[in-house]
Amino acid sequence: MASFPQTGKASPETLPGPTTCSALRERPALPGKKLLRRAPPDYSQQLRRAFQIAFLLLNVGIGVVFYFWVRDLETTAHGRILARPAGVEGWLPIAGLMNLRYWLATGRIPVTHPAAMFLLASFAAIAFLFRKAFCSWLCPVGTISEYLWRAGRKIFRRNFQLPRWLDLPMRSLKYFLLAFFVWAITNMSADAVESFMHSPYGVIADVRMLNFFRTLSETAAIVLAVLALASVLVQNFWCRYLCPYGALLGLASLPSPLRIQRSEETCIDCAKCAKACPSALPVDKLVTIRSAECTGCLECVAVCPAEGALQLAALPWSKVRARRIPAWAVAAGVAALFLGIVGYAKASGHWNGDIPEHVYRQLVPHANEVDHPMP
Repeated sequence: MASFPQTGKASPETLPGPTTCSALRERPALPGKKLLRRAPPDYSQQLRRAFQIAFLLLNVGIGVVFYFWVRDLETTAHGRILARPAGVEGWLPIAGLMNLRYWLATGRIPVTHPAAMFLLASFAAIAFLFRKAFCSWLCPVGTISEYLWRAGRKIFRRNFQLPRWLDLPMRSLKYFLLAFFVWAITNMSADAVESFMHSPYGVIADVRMLNFFRTLSETAAIVLAVLALASVLVQNFWCRYLCPYGALLGLASLPSPLRIQRSEETCIDCAKCAKACPSALPVDKLVTIRSAECTGCLECVAVCPAEGALQLAALPWSKVRARRIPAWAVAAGVAALFLGIVGYAKASGHWNGDIPEHVYRQLVPHANEVDHPMP
């Protein structure tokens, strides 16, 4: 990995070039521009981190309950203490995509792993309305990744960036992975999707995911260690280069009515916003950020010292000035969409699947012996 100084040329906003922390030094205001410092303090990052920690703890709690549910089925012949937490299906994005394909083709809500589809729908809705906010406000992997690169910055006093000739093709990997999954799923008929989801492999896909970590192989452990190290050195390595889920939500965010917008009149060209952007977007050179890489984290807005220079705003539908969206509104919107869609699924009886207990008791103890139903 290497870094190089900024050339001064604006990068395409959808494929921004890498920018190192050392290259983006704060620049003084241009002649004739005076700093009108923001009076109220910005609490967007404290609010965002509270959401991150809360959602991380929620996932840990779901994981613990799911682990003991599996252990109960493996060791107890009769009776159960805990119920299976359907929220674990949030870790089955492929099942969510398959169920979405089935619902679009038939109009019927699937009965195996239905929560996976509702969770995917809630995250996509969040991405559409509030940029790719799931990645920066909720995603547990994104949260861990963020704390890893922040730790790397403290240890090495910087984060590294891949050179542009490597960064651009690497960033394409997550879209290629997404394209493969979408191609494979869209080429399946609704009957094929239903057959797959009702197969023993589809029924206990969540248990196999748990067993992957319970019986971690040496190769898998090395891969995870390399990814963790890469995340310490490079900001959001997994999210930036390899996550197909993030690629999907990035595409869903492109028509979002909200954008980070910069006022050229009040901007003092200090470049703090570009330095703070974890996606290395050239915020200081653009008026409107339309990139699919923008996660709506509001880091750039938080560090901007000039009143009215940078803000998250709703696109104006006329010549009227764009309306500023405060961080609390983003937080409230993210929470409302997530809780609203999950609440609807629970209230309508579509949150939990219809797999009988005796099927789980038969399959779970032998989860690793189940073969994939497709060649």
